[in-house]
Amino acid sequence: MHQLSFDSVQGLGGFYSEEKAKLAMPSASALRLEIEHALEHRFPAALTPAPRGFQEVAPTGIDEVDELLGGGIPIGTISELTGPESSGRTSLALAFLARCTQQGRACAIVDAQDAFDPESAAASGVRLKQLLWVRCRGAGMRSNEKPWSRLDQALRATDLLLQSGGFAAIVLDLGGTTPEHGSRIPLATWFRFRQTASRTQCSLVVIGQAAMAQSSAAVVLECMPMRAQDEGGTVLNGFSFDIRRARAATSAHSFARARKPVASTWSVDSAWAGEMRA
Repeated sequence: MHQLSFDSVQGLGGFYSEEKAKLAMPSASALRLEIEHALEHRFPAALTPAPRGFQEVAPTGIDEVDELLGGGIPIGTISELTGPESSGRTSLALAFLARCTQQGRACAIVDAQDAFDPESAAASGVRLKQLLWVRCRGAGMRSNEKPWSRLDQALRATDLLLQSGGFAAIVLDLGGTTPEHGSRIPLATWFRFRQTASRTQCSLVVIGQAAMAQSSAAVVLECMPMRAQDEGGTVLNGFSFDIRRARAATSAHSFARARKPVASTWSVDSAWAGEMRA
């Protein structure tokens, strides 16, 4: 036999009263429909969030990096490769350009410091016939050159290339730009780059010592200094690089890869080792 005390009955009575009050109040869905109906002429679907699309990606050709990114570099966005010299950022960018150019797609590299080496790019698999090289040069002697001279040229060239369309990928190499000067690039410039890249479906990859595009960047990869591989001998066989995903785009694709690791290690063979195998 189940017994109920007076306190329990009073509690039930209060519970029933609260339930009746809740039933008398309009539901949240009803309120939402009422508000949207009142605003439908000025703000269609005011309370309905925009659907999130699936973010297309382009593989870099490096399995460890592609797994870290959930498939590759996002298409139509800005991706940043940051880190000091000899951290693998340029090697990663060349691997990405190699993958794109081998598919017959037109690509471009905007070289702010005029430091691009075509022979190294060709050795990495880049098809130079599919690559446009924009060299930024100062008007005077290097010692008298203003830091903003080359940087301004690089930004203007990138803007023109993005606006023209037709490029699957553009690499903006600002690796020689100090973080102090990089932070002076207006946010409006990065926002314009992001909007244009989305419209033309171009992957803009920015190489720098530190992140510069801030919220306009969909992906930021932090590259760590390299470690030499010699297998105990005297011949340099390759290099290993550590890489960390510092930021990922907030899209349906990024949510799908939320459980992916945020750091990884990848390796590249030296030119000597590649020639020995060939």
